[in-house]
Amino acid sequence: MADPEHAAAAAAEASERVGEEHEVAAAAEGAGEEEDTGAQVAPIVRLEEVAVTTGEEDEEVLYDQKAKLYRFDKDGNQWKERGAGTVKLLKHKSTGKVRLVMRQAKTLKICANHLVIATLSVHEHAGNDKSCVWHATDFSDGELKDEMFCMRFGSVENCKSFMETIEKITASLGKNEEQENKEVDAAAEVLGNLNVGGGDANNDADKRASEEAAPPQTNPPAAEQEKP
Repeated sequence: MADPEHAAAAAAEASERVGEEHEVAAAAEGAGEEEDTGAQVAPIVRLEEVAVTTGEEDEEVLYDQKAKLYRFDKDGNQWKERGAGTVKLLKHKSTGKVRLVMRQAKTLKICANHLVIATLSVHEHAGNDKSCVWHATDFSDGELKDEMFCMRFGSVENCKSFMETIEKITASLGKNEEQENKEVDAAAEVLGNLNVGGGDANNDADKRASEEAAPPQTNPPAAEQEKP
């Protein structure tokens, strides 16, 4: 038979533990209620929206496609990747000039930036119909450099579309330059004719002025005839 004193002590100890557990639970519940007050804390630093310009605001997009760009390293005699992103052909709304711009997908760093001129020629890369190559004077690094680029697209269709767009642009630029040259030649011819005509008129004026300035010529008196 158990000792009554020991039984009473055990019961008291168990009751004390239960009480402590209830107190801990109540404290935790109270802490949770204090944390979820729903109060809004104002930020210490208030950030304002800043307008970001890309330099493309005054340009019309003629072509826009994802691709991967490579440049040929002459020193190492090998192709090196410049970045993967979006290549664009942009036409300026005022000047009509067209440039090729490509930015890396994540950093938006420019990896190609050059004008598309009438003499630019794009060819399919030998052995890969999804890639094309061309030479250009590039300005993506802040200075003009003669570069050889290779662009690889995700499909043959995208590559052909890029080359066809370039060909259309260069053909249009070539026609514009030919027309401008004709206009310049015609203007030069007109100026040449004006100069020639002006020279004859000036010569005639000088001749008349010289004649007017010369002293009048008088004929000597005829000799008197002797009377018979």
